[in-house]
Amino acid sequence: MSSCCFICNPCNSLKRPPWENDLPSNEARVASQTQTVVFASRASSFSFTKTGAAYSTSHPSLVVPIASIVMVLLSSHKVGFYVTSLVLRSSTWFGIRSAVAKRESSCWQYSVMASKIDGGGDANVRDASKRSYQVVVAATRDMGIGKDGKLPWKLPSDLKFFKELTSTTSDPRKKNAVLMGSRTWESIPLQFQPLSGRLNVILTRSGRVETELSEDVVLCGSRASALELLASSRYCSAIENVFVIGGGQLLREALNAPDCVAIHITEIEDHVDCDTFIPSIDLSVFRPWCASPPMVENDIRHSFVTYVRMRDSQLEHPASGTTTNFCDASNFRSFDFLPKLILDRHEEYVYLNLIQEIISSGKHKTDRSGTGILSKFGCQMRFNLRKSFPLFTTRKELLWGEIVEELLWSVSGSAGAKVPPEMIVHTWGGREHLKREEDDSEAMFKFQHRQLCARFECEHAEYKGQGLDKLLMVIDNINKRLDSALVILSVYDPLDPKVRECPPGYTFAQFYVEKGELSCRICWASADVGHVVPYYIASYALLTCLIAHVCSFLPGDLTAELGEAYVQEAHIKPLQEQLRRHPKPFPILRVNPRKKDIDSFVVSDFELTN
Repeated sequence: MSSCCFICNPCNSLKRPPWENDLPSNEARVASQTQTVVFASRASSFSFTKTGAAYSTSHPSLVVPIASIVMVLLSSHKVGFYVTSLVLRSSTWFGIRSAVAKRESSCWQYSVMASKIDGGGDANVRDASKRSYQVVVAATRDMGIGKDGKLPWKLPSDLKFFKELTSTTSDPRKKNAVLMGSRTWESIPLQFQPLSGRLNVILTRSGRVETELSEDVVLCGSRASALELLASSRYCSAIENVFVIGGGQLLREALNAPDCVAIHITEIEDHVDCDTFIPSIDLSVFRPWCASPPMVENDIRHSFVTYVRMRDSQLEHPASGTTTNFCDASNFRSFDFLPKLILDRHEEYVYLNLIQEIISSGKHKTDRSGTGILSKFGCQMRFNLRKSFPLFTTRKELLWGEIVEELLWSVSGSAGAKVPPEMIVHTWGGREHLKREEDDSEAMFKFQHRQLCARFECEHAEYKGQGLDKLLMVIDNINKRLDSALVILSVYDPLDPKVRECPPGYTFAQFYVEKGELSCRICWASADVGHVVPYYIASYALLTCLIAHVCSFLPGDLTAELGEAYVQEAHIKPLQEQLRRHPKPFPILRVNPRKKDIDSFVVSDFELTN
């Protein structure tokens, strides 16, 4: 049975719609005496209109006396909410029961909102059966969201984020809708009702709420009927995003439901006593899109995290200039449904923006290859390792297995440098680049992790007991000197003549412990941003996660600092192709919890979940 919506023009005791103020005085008097009730479903619609003492109907088969009864009821807005039950009882007389759903599936709306929204889009957009939505919530680690019907914390930054997220649209002609239960509505202070600049959709089975309603408000009997209403052509083109904001019962139903495409959660990291809880986010369905660094406000540590539903994520972003109808939750092929302020927070954009900046304004220089480079001095990138792993998604040739093997080879301190055929990386322009050179130079630098200051001769020499095991020293210092900022892993030995002849672009990694998290800062004197930096980012992110695991800490941040960041001019064209791709959510890394010895790990101990 089709859901039915009742769009009522409130009586004179309510606020007059603003368009009445623009009418001539005589027309204004007529308008003020005119009341209309519209009965609408997806199948059909009809209306009763009262102008002065006269009645009219848009459907010739409907008799006028019933219109009189309806209009009498509308003489008081308190009674107006009960029009539904009258129509349900009388619909048998007129054969219209099929057009009217149960009261729980109905919506009641003030006409002022409808008159103010400018569709601003294609009026012929296909109606979807239900509108997709995004959840906005603040919750503790055990998913507590409230205490005694109130928020058990005061976080001005959370309120600011909520307002910015739910109010901002990319199209100024559109609005967002916020979907809430009646108790959540009543918990909003009267001076802030309704939430400004947004369509307020209130779920109530009774068809009324305790507080007086104003414009920009819709009452619906259920989440399903509200999503059906917002999926209609009238609202699909006028409402940009739909946000479910509470309370507890609604969030329990909506959080992991199929129509939920994103979850914006303020994660409260400190313990707070709560009596209202919601389910955990289903990480088999949702993946982190972005996460802010933790911040402390009013002694509460929290962060802002967005999760997205991974559906059709393997498909590329639509071609430029095309649009996708996200009114249908099953119809999206990219992540454009995210608000722009969230979409742009994906950390891979930091890398892509750096490439664009170097190509656009980098300094031209000659290099040893003779092809030329574009360079920029003094660049920084930052990646959050708490929720996801920065394996760039716009680079198709990044192979996870090779990155793990490369790191484990480095951790072992092996002097071997031979590269098996499967370790060859095919890159742009048909040219083959080896990740490990067939000479000893790369082995020399990796070898320094476990034998710093030992004299490197060749890969077949014996080095046991020589030099300093910098990696074990780093692990020992992290465990024993938690407040130290001088935990440094370096491969640079200036006394080694081979190092002086060919100094490494990578200089050192610095580790830092704070609040049970291990962060890392890596520094390069010079690095090829287009070719090798993605590998180095993934490799040192993995090293940070590995050391954190061995030391029983959680991973924190990875900061990459580049002295000279450059791209090869021969790589500009494929890099520009890469810039046209749009990032996908980063994967999630899991390390074998049964192992703690840094020398015991093998490739199968690292699982990357896409």
